[in-house]
Amino acid sequence: MRRKYLRFGLLMLAIGILETQAQSIHVSPKGSDKNPGTKEKPVASLTAARTLARSYKKTKGLPKGGLNVIIHEGIYDLQQTFQLSEEDAGKKDAPITWSAAAGEKVSITGGKTIQPGKFSKVTDKAIINRLEKNAMGNVWQADLRAEGIKNFGNHRQYGHGLPVIPATLELFYNGEPMTLSRYPNKGAMKIGKVADPGSVPRTGDKSNRGALFAYTDSRHKKWVGQNNIWIQGTLNYGFGDDYNPIDFIDTVAGQVKLKKPHLYGVGSGKDFQEYVAINILEELDSPGEWYIDETSGILYFWPPSDMKGALVQVSMLEDPIIALEGTENVVLSGLTIEAGRGIGVYIERSNHTLVAGCTVRNVGTSGIFMGQGAKLLDENSSIDDYVGEPQSRQIGSFQNHIYSNNVWNRKAGSNNGVLSCDVYNTGSGGIYISGGDKKTLTKGNSYAENCRVYNYTRRNKFTWAGIRVDGCGNRISHNEIFNSDWHGIFVHGNDHLFEYNYIHDVTLNSNDTSPWYIGRNPSDRGNIIRYNYLDNCGNPNRMTMGIYCDDSSTDVYVFGNVFNNMKTNHGVLFSNAGWDIVMKNNIVINPIAHTAVVSALWYTWAAPQTKEMFGKNGLIRKRLEQEIDFRSPLYSTRYPSLLPYLDVIVEGKEWEGMRARGNMLEGNLIVGGPENPIELLGGKYAQMDGKNNWVTKEDPGFVDMKNKNFNLKPDAKAYQMIPGFEPIPFDKMGTYKDEYRKSEKL
Repeated sequence: MRRKYLRFGLLMLAIGILETQAQSIHVSPKGSDKNPGTKEKPVASLTAARTLARSYKKTKGLPKGGLNVIIHEGIYDLQQTFQLSEEDAGKKDAPITWSAAAGEKVSITGGKTIQPGKFSKVTDKAIINRLEKNAMGNVWQADLRAEGIKNFGNHRQYGHGLPVIPATLELFYNGEPMTLSRYPNKGAMKIGKVADPGSVPRTGDKSNRGALFAYTDSRHKKWVGQNNIWIQGTLNYGFGDDYNPIDFIDTVAGQVKLKKPHLYGVGSGKDFQEYVAINILEELDSPGEWYIDETSGILYFWPPSDMKGALVQVSMLEDPIIALEGTENVVLSGLTIEAGRGIGVYIERSNHTLVAGCTVRNVGTSGIFMGQGAKLLDENSSIDDYVGEPQSRQIGSFQNHIYSNNVWNRKAGSNNGVLSCDVYNTGSGGIYISGGDKKTLTKGNSYAENCRVYNYTRRNKFTWAGIRVDGCGNRISHNEIFNSDWHGIFVHGNDHLFEYNYIHDVTLNSNDTSPWYIGRNPSDRGNIIRYNYLDNCGNPNRMTMGIYCDDSSTDVYVFGNVFNNMKTNHGVLFSNAGWDIVMKNNIVINPIAHTAVVSALWYTWAAPQTKEMFGKNGLIRKRLEQEIDFRSPLYSTRYPSLLPYLDVIVEGKEWEGMRARGNMLEGNLIVGGPENPIELLGGKYAQMDGKNNWVTKEDPGFVDMKNKNFNLKPDAKAYQMIPGFEPIPFDKMGTYKDEYRKSEKL
């Protein structure tokens, strides 16, 4: 009891001292949690600072202008999630800010730092004999168990249609992720002749049979008899990634057997049907590669530079590093959040929170994630018979849950922002913005602005875009998204605004993907894409698109954008039987295909699926009549042109929504590409009207076309050739300088 009163007395003394220090609480690794939290006597941990802040707020109330927790330079390794909840909320005019001290580098990690001195050169001859000659003398080792690290994580299957799971232990060196030993070091191996595609869970096959196929690289012979080898690749469709364990390698037959089925079964013969092999000591043959012997706990590593003075970290925490749950008017500012196995920053049931000027990197799943994920309840279920429930702090079966319930309110909150942050080297997407309610069309007003997001699919691929958004009425603006083989932006929901973004060098090595994607729900309407710059996206050898309005998308307005060097062989804009897709007043430069492509898929390759999409209990009917009531005044007033969507043309066979309508390509400037900017696929029901588009081979009046200054001169010929063409604010696209981002360049 005396200790309790003593602690209370010390806490009250600390609060009294803080009152004389402009209501700031200081944290430093050099401090002590017994200190009062002043600049001269800081506390040592975030949890101690949180205790002081809560007590100050409870006893004194929030001071005018708010309360500042100032975190001084250092590395703060967390063993559990740092949570800010209802107790930690600020007010509109008095926020609580958690910020790095001015000019100081603060790293909050979900990992553990290993001192370089703990590494020594490998001398064990048994290990040396397993390495390639070029690796001998270059590989170092450290005993992780001696460092108190016993949980290395478990390799588990993940990929398209499967739960997103925390990573196993990962290694980071001077702020960059290192590569778990793999073959080949660059590129991938093609799948050979398939003897057995394995079971196909996507079609309800639950026999749990892994595929058997021929390997095309003799290197497989070197791995015979080894355990825990995994492959990662697109094993059938170019959008369906998988991380799958090898069961055995048959060198006589020249075949590989997988332990687990791939969602779509395994196929071969296509350029994108390929894989890499991972977690093999023998393939630790280049700088930056590493491997853990989980029996001995020894980490083997070929450092990319002299280790003296290097920062070596391993990830440990599977839960989010920081969680904002049930709070409001809280700011995280200037922090580096890194080295976790799961999410970097998680936000749920919170309002008016802001993550500003932070770097979120080197995490196993998503960088910043708003809203709940989902837990799979039936391991035997797949996408169409998915059984699960919402869960907090983990992504899990989020994708299947939202596919089965597009109006799922993920309880993210509203008016939450991610401003001027750098998010990169993440495992499963960069930033996920959520807010509002699709069912009630209540706007969330959450946003990602002035952020740089890149290298964001180290683990999960398809759907895990640089920025993803759902809900209603959120904004994605002034961001730069780049360096990915996969999607740039992935969209669910209504009335979102995408403006002034710079998206480049994405969808470089995937199939049926795009820089901007929406699909499979006609009620996802009111989305506006304006004043964005897309450059060097796509792959001419793959099926790639620019703005991808997939199966039965409706009401997407594409205005005032600049598209340059789009290597998207299915168009700068692609629509599968869309309604009310309008592309107007854009500039398209050097496209390799048509500017707009519309497919009548329900009358061609997807004709066998029409009943399961439009008929009784069909997916599209469910989304229009059960998840929402699209004929109710709420939706019919907001989106009246959607009303005839399920009207019957031929009973049990055809419905109005199968036929594209209301699509327009109008007043666009197109430099290069086919003379006819529109391509219709699949007959008369693939509709896109064209009006006042100017297709030319000449410079239409750019300020400096050679150096990619695509502003139009005041006297540009384009203004004469396209009636009413409006100037496009090219200079405003991309990131900008502010108090957090000091430079527009990376």
